[in-house]
Amino acid sequence: MTRWPLVALLPFLLMLGSCGSEPSKPAANSEAAKPAEPVTGLHALYQMYTAARSWAPDLQVLSLNSLHLDQVKDQPGKSGAWQATFASPSQSKSRTYTFSTIEASMTMHQGVNPDTPRDWTNNGMSFLIGAAKIDSDQAWTTALEHAKEYAAKHPDEQIAYTLEMEHGMGNPQWRVIWGASATVSAYSILIDATTGKFTTTLH
Repeated sequence: MTRWPLVALLPFLLMLGSCGSEPSKPAANSEAAKPAEPVTGLHALYQMYTAARSWAPDLQVLSLNSLHLDQVKDQPGKSGAWQATFASPSQSKSRTYTFSTIEASMTMHQGVNPDTPRDWTNNGMSFLIGAAKIDSDQAWTTALEHAKEYAAKHPDEQIAYTLEMEHGMGNPQWRVIWGASATVSAYSILIDATTGKFTTTLH
């Protein structure tokens, strides 16, 4: 009986092994990339506040505004980007920050991005971040309870949100705006950002 050396059989064995195996396929992604989701105002505010603390530890909030992004669909009380302005009493400076869920443009980058500090004169309209206990989605729910008729007549109206002190009020106020901004809106509602209670309707 003829015995073939193992070395001589090796190419034949390799050929048999390759015939029985399937071509390798790239591993499939376990999960498709999810689109960016909008976030609430306080979620964005605390992201910016944390970053701004390295600039000024005595931060106070002057304002918070939602920013509409075409690439991220708004949800009730949520937006794809937000802008906050903080004040530092010790420096007599204010500074604006933006938070975006996506890389939206050359000037709107993903994450937290600061602007240049500016001179600020304390006008009594800033507030401590802890005073904002009610988030924008909660403010929207309460505002809608008092605006059912108007909302029904304007179902496709863009909704904007601002958070700031209003003259003559002791707590910061959420302003839920039917329209792109307060300056062009014919209807908005104020919600107390500390208690969550309805304050007033503005026309």
